[in-house]
Amino acid sequence: MRYFDESLAVSQRILTELFRRKRSLIFWAIFPIFILLINSYIIAERVKITTALAMKISAPSSLVGAALFFSCLGGTIATIVSEREQKTLKRLFISPLSGVSYFLGIFFAHSFIGLLQTLLVYGLLLTVLFIKEMSISGSIILGLIIIILSIISYVGVGFILGTQLAKRTEDVNAIVATFGVPLLIIGGTFFPSSFFPKKLLQFAQFNPIFHMNEALIKVWGKGKSFEDIQGHFFFLLLFSITMVFFGWLCYERMITKEKTL
Repeated sequence: MRYFDESLAVSQRILTELFRRKRSLIFWAIFPIFILLINSYIIAERVKITTALAMKISAPSSLVGAALFFSCLGGTIATIVSEREQKTLKRLFISPLSGVSYFLGIFFAHSFIGLLQTLLVYGLLLTVLFIKEMSISGSIILGLIIIILSIISYVGVGFILGTQLAKRTEDVNAIVATFGVPLLIIGGTFFPSSFFPKKLLQFAQFNPIFHMNEALIKVWGKGKSFEDIQGHFFFLLLFSITMVFFGWLCYERMITKEKTL
C-alpha cells in the first residue's frame, strides 16, 4: 500500500505539471493523428487498398511505434531532466520515496497520456470503419496488454536515459534523435517490415519497437490470436521487466551521484 500511495502522489504531481503546459498536450494529441493519416495514405497508395483498410493496418504502428514513443520515452526523459533542473530531485532524495515508487509514478502519469492517445487514434479509426461498415477484429484485452507493456518499456528506457545521460533540457532532443529515430525506422514504424531486406529484418528482432508494432498489427490489424504473437509478446514481457529492474538501479545510482553535487 505504501508503494501505491507514493506512486500515486508522484504521478499526480507530474500530471499537474503536464496539464499546466497545455501546448505540449495539444501537440501530443495532434501528432498521432497526423502520423496515422500520413501512414494510411502511403500504404493505401503503395498497396492499392482502401484508405479505411490502410488506416486499420497503420493504426497500431502509428500508436505504439510513434505516439507512445515520443510521449512515454521522450516525455519520461523530459520529466526527469525538468525535475533535476528545478531541484525537485533534491527534495525527493531526502524523503523516504523508493526507486520503484518513483518509477511507477512516472509510469502511471505517462500511461494516462498514452491511453488518451490510444483513445484518439482508435476513436478516429472506429469512426472511419463505422462509416465504411467495417470493424476491428482481435482481442481487445490482448491489445491493451501489448500497449501497457509498450508503455512500461518506453518509460523504462526513458528512465534509464534520463537518469544517466540527460543533464540539461538541450540533451533531450539529442538523446531521442540519436537512440530513438533509428529504432523507430528499424522497428517498422514508418515502413512495414515486409519492405525490409533480410539482414535488416534479422537485426530488427532485437528491437523492442519492432515487436510492439508486429504484435499489435497482428492482433488489432489482422485479428490474430495469442498463439500467433507469442514470440513478440514474451519478448516485450521480458524486456519490460528488465527495464523496471534497471530503472530501479539507475534511480539508486542517480541518488548517490546527485547527493554528492
